[in-house]
Amino acid sequence: MREGTVPTAVAVSTLDVCQSPLGLADDPAAHWGLTHFLLDGHHKLEAAAAAGRPVRLLSLLTLGESLAGAEEHARLPALRAQSRSARATGS
Repeated sequence: MREGTVPTAVAVSTLDVCQSPLGLADDPAAHWGLTHFLLDGHHKLEAAAAAGRPVRLLSLLTLGESLAGAEEHARLPALRAQSRSARATGS
């Protein structure tokens, strides 16, 4: 990390999309939860946090164990391509 390399950690991830009981199409209570379970790289994350350096995460998304369906999974690449501020505001 001192030479500028970015370490990589590995995680398995699930995507859960939860709707409110109202079932409205554009319901503000609906939310997406992408949860990462770290498999390898615990020490890399600890060292990077102590040094204030970034870490790359290789995330293996499990389709069968997620609550989200195929339609939500297909939207992930486009959502990830948006800026953080656009994702936070939904614009």
